[in-house]
Amino acid sequence: MQRLIWTVVAAFAMAIVLGPIIIPWLKKLKLGKVMYELGPDHAAKAGTPQMGGIIFALPALIAAAAFCYKDADLSLFFICLVSALGFGLIGFIDDFLKVKKHSSEGLTPKQKLAPQIVLSIGLSIWAYLHPAIGSSLTVPFVNVEWNLGFFYIPVMVFILVGTVNSANLLDGLDGLLGGCSLFDFITMVIICLALAAANPDRAGSLLNVAIFGGAMAGGIIGFLQYNSHPARVFMGDVGSFFIGGALVGMAMVTRLSLLLPIIALAMFMSSVSDLIQFAYFRATHGKRFFKMAPLHHHFEKCGMPETKIVAMYYIVTVMLCLLTLLGFVA
Repeated sequence: MQRLIWTVVAAFAMAIVLGPIIIPWLKKLKLGKVMYELGPDHAAKAGTPQMGGIIFALPALIAAAAFCYKDADLSLFFICLVSALGFGLIGFIDDFLKVKKHSSEGLTPKQKLAPQIVLSIGLSIWAYLHPAIGSSLTVPFVNVEWNLGFFYIPVMVFILVGTVNSANLLDGLDGLLGGCSLFDFITMVIICLALAAANPDRAGSLLNVAIFGGAMAGGIIGFLQYNSHPARVFMGDVGSFFIGGALVGMAMVTRLSLLLPIIALAMFMSSVSDLIQFAYFRATHGKRFFKMAPLHHHFEKCGMPETKIVAMYYIVTVMLCLLTLLGFVA
């Protein structure tokens, strides 16, 4: 437990120190946010540095690598690491192109989706062949293993791509994705500790996954110092993709991917509201189901203050995470 606490503290401290270094550097490079013209009225945020996800991603990686149990099985830890880094790299390229073109458009949807699918296929095959993961998913609350066989790979690809893009869609208000994902990582850490206690033969590998989650939590806590309202820096796609990849990686190696729609409901509602808006727009030839999608922007258009929307999302996420933990912690 002490090692986990030190992991959180170390990642937090590094993020706090990195903030005043990275933010002026991003400003100097003119890596400011170009606001989407059809989006909510966020004119005051124009020019706020983006790509700030580096502030928590680097500390999380360093702390996780420094404090993981080197004498234990590191394979599950590496899957989480590759998932976070791989998707984070895609987000970094997208961010870089946006600022280079001084536009809200970076990679095209196809250019962004193709490497995500390739990476997801690789991760899914890796998990499928791993003896501690295999082709089964745990059904939440009933502790039943659902063996998908070979269909595990396409299902997991869908979950990976869906989670990462849902995280990206949720990143639309100051501190929204950071705070919601913080509660998700804390929940996954507690679950990993419970699983390690219940499975002594796999304790080392599961504790390393908990260390990874603790490093993510610590880095995000430090980042929220600069990203909470009014944000001094945005995490950008590099941050949202890194968070999505890290969270779904932890869920995948613990066979708990079916928990994600519960603990990460805020992320998935962003994707669902986007899909509903698109389908309704096409079916009605131009009418809108929501005033704007994703859902948090609909609340903005209804006149709800940004800070109140973020607080509402935090409360819902915390309660869902607490209910989830009832099934794992005695």
